[in-house]
Amino acid sequence: MWALIVGSLVACGTTRRAPVRDDAYPSPAVRVPAEAPRASGALAGMPGTPSPQQSYRSRWIAASWSDMPGWQNDPMQDAWNAWLQNCERPGPLFGPLCQDVRQLMLGSDNDRRLWMMGHLQPYRVESLEGVSDGLLTSYYEPLFDASPQMRPGFEVPVYAPPEGLAEARRTGRPWFSRQDIDTQPQAREALRGRELAWLADPIDALVLHIQGSGRVRMANPDGTIRIVRLAFAGSNEQPYQSVGRWLLDRGLIRDASWPGIKAWIVSTQQNNPRLVQEMLWSNPRYVFFREETRSAADAALGPRGAQGVPLTAGRSIAVDKDSIPYGTPVWLASAGPNANLQRLVFAQDTGNAIVGAVRADYFAGTGAEAGDFAGRMKQGLRLWVLWPK
Repeated sequence: MWALIVGSLVACGTTRRAPVRDDAYPSPAVRVPAEAPRASGALAGMPGTPSPQQSYRSRWIAASWSDMPGWQNDPMQDAWNAWLQNCERPGPLFGPLCQDVRQLMLGSDNDRRLWMMGHLQPYRVESLEGVSDGLLTSYYEPLFDASPQMRPGFEVPVYAPPEGLAEARRTGRPWFSRQDIDTQPQAREALRGRELAWLADPIDALVLHIQGSGRVRMANPDGTIRIVRLAFAGSNEQPYQSVGRWLLDRGLIRDASWPGIKAWIVSTQQNNPRLVQEMLWSNPRYVFFREETRSAADAALGPRGAQGVPLTAGRSIAVDKDSIPYGTPVWLASAGPNANLQRLVFAQDTGNAIVGAVRADYFAGTGAEAGDFAGRMKQGLRLWVLWPK
């Protein structure tokens, strides 16, 4: 379990329509980039479509294909699968390209590269201040064991939204906090009967809330195993607070590395479980879920991101949608101790701490291995958007 939550507790987080990231990377004020490139060609003036001259929180500088590290070396098959998902909701600008994208599923990597070079223009992404270096983190879809009923060893509930949540949202009043939900009879009564599953550990529940979606593995009465996908269905509208930051601010850990966090949780859980509970309550935000029905063909795909399409492991990123629009193909280059990534990805998701021009959260996939990768990922980043000519 511990390998799954390193990034969750410190800087990573979720979705995906659920605020789940640290606020350590504030965005600059929005203004029209003075040097933004202009779109050209038949698609440039299409009503309702974004174009590079609009007021994004980024500046796009025209570049050549040779400027992008590793451009000739990326295996395109997984990227093309992600592009097919992109074509479920491509928007009016990228929609006209989808017929060619589908036909190129049978093409070679060389065919696909030549087609992209003929139809797209790369732009290097910079901040409005002209900074092209940024930050890459990663997130994933947790997979936990769970029970359909409360029983010894599985006593932490995962809830569907309560009846009063929609009214609270309409009136702008936050619902009960995480601590209230654990301690207040009124909150617990409102959630009675809304249990979707029962987890073994409150840390697992926090990770699920931070990531914003996940899967649980539940045993049926006949002994068979059922995998249930839990999708984000709402929150209590309380502000997200990083528990990793809470630990640092109180001097409980000297650094936010995974070994430090793991050692603190293990030792403190044994000697002072109330302090671990206080750490959990330091994040008042609480997320509610719904069971998502997907076809068998979709079982291998990731959760749906903010764009509304299933995420593809290693090919989907969360971005600041005010810097890069959803559905945009992006060339990502990031080198560091955790990975050397030079590849085509797609802007298909967002997160509240994914703010700024050169900022991305890389979807690593589902389960423990993806969680371990996501927990270690925090390194430099450069981005190029690939825009229709």
